[in-house]
Amino acid sequence: MIATLVVAAFAAGWIDAVVGGGGLLLLPALLVVAPQLHPATALGTNKLAAICGTSAAAVTYARKTKIDWSVAGPSAALALLCAGCGALLAGGIPASAYRPVIIGVLILVAIFVTVRPQMGLIEEPHKRTTIRRTAAIATAGAVIAAYDGLIGPGTGTFLVLAFTTLIGADFVHGSAMAKIVNTATNLGALIVFAATDHVAWKLGAGMAVANVAGALLGARMALSRGAGFVRVVLLIVVLALIARLGWLHWQDS
Repeated sequence: MIATLVVAAFAAGWIDAVVGGGGLLLLPALLVVAPQLHPATALGTNKLAAICGTSAAAVTYARKTKIDWSVAGPSAALALLCAGCGALLAGGIPASAYRPVIIGVLILVAIFVTVRPQMGLIEEPHKRTTIRRTAAIATAGAVIAAYDGLIGPGTGTFLVLAFTTLIGADFVHGSAMAKIVNTATNLGALIVFAATDHVAWKLGAGMAVANVAGALLGARMALSRGAGFVRVVLLIVVLALIARLGWLHWQDS
């Protein structure tokens, strides 16, 4: 069980560092491989591993690329609060209520990225108006952060897309800012899960080591291979999210 979860944590760390969406792999792995865990405990343990990986990736990106702190900073501060609020509601909303909406949004994202092959390949600084910056902060720090605390998988992907479409960041710089905000969302949710005794600390610590290793490798690959590489991984992760959520919704219906 531990070996399987460590491998899953490494792979999830790599995916998260490149484009987000590592929870798509790690959370189901926890629920399947360790069925004795309460669902909320699985969410909390996932957050413990994820915060270590996202923070390691954030440091790597910050050292190698320029981060727009005027957007990333306020987004992260707001995300810390909103993710905690989302975590307080975890389990209170049935999956059937949100899955169709998320699947629809992801399908639109996949189409949008496909029909606009140049999106995210170069920075578009002219988009960074006050209105767009405010929209990016609100979207990333409030809406997406609350989703992360409540549900989780795909958060990093949504963050990258928010920064790419709203303020014209390329995929590499969008991923860099996403890691800053994702670290804050993970921390906000983890505080709540820890306070309610929903974290398997020993298991989470072992997974965290593997998650950090995967995150460091993923961040370095994204930085060295550029926006084109991140775009391909983004499409793969979005399609995987659609397939996974679609399958879960079909099983529940």
